[in-house]
Amino acid sequence: MRGKWTLVFLVLLVMGGSHPVMAEPVGIPAVSFSVGQANSPAQVVDSVKLLILLTVLTLVPAFLIMMTSFTRIVIVLSLLRHALGTHQTPPNQVVIGLALFLTVFIMAPVYDRVNRDALQPFLDNQITQEEAQDKGAKHIREFMLKQTREKDLALFVHLSKTPPPRTRDEVRLSVAIPAFIISELKTAFTMGFLLYLPFLVIDMAVASILMSMGMFMLPPVMIALPFKLLLFVLVDGWYLVVKSLVESFR
Repeated sequence: MRGKWTLVFLVLLVMGGSHPVMAEPVGIPAVSFSVGQANSPAQVVDSVKLLILLTVLTLVPAFLIMMTSFTRIVIVLSLLRHALGTHQTPPNQVVIGLALFLTVFIMAPVYDRVNRDALQPFLDNQITQEEAQDKGAKHIREFMLKQTREKDLALFVHLSKTPPPRTRDEVRLSVAIPAFIISELKTAFTMGFLLYLPFLVIDMAVASILMSMGMFMLPPVMIALPFKLLLFVLVDGWYLVVKSLVESFR
């Protein structure tokens, strides 16, 4: 009984001692944003630059998907999931997350060169904004052209009705980006087809065995799934798939 009253006394003491602490004001920084009339041409230019920056930020997801290795990786991982027969495993969040981290790993050398040659000199006021954009676009264009087929590049050069470029630096981004995208789609579907083949053989073998045994009511997909998972684990499938994806960009 004594221990019970002691516990009640400690609880009241803690609750009573906590009031002064809770009553103390918490310092929160004030943030203000105001919109006013521009009084000089320089302020108008700064306002336009801010609007352009906000517009570019909204397009960052599209740049990440279409101008990097993300497209090929996420398509191959999705086709692998369908080839295994596990349509919701791994879930979409895991597939997209893995594709994002692999994209960061693959694109890290490109981003390092952009940061060294374009971003840091611009922040140090050594080059202008236009020069920084040209130098940054150069490294990204080199990465895309390295993965782009000449046939796809020639197609968009022809469609744009521009003279054929003599060097890589003369290829415009408006031509390089769509050519890079369709090249990535072709490569991704080619890799996905190769991933499908061994699992297709297992499906055909299981279906033939079940038909020969007269088990027509038993779904072959349900029987083949454990064997496909076993094969994928035995050959260390994730290691081979990730290795092939990363080395395909070297």
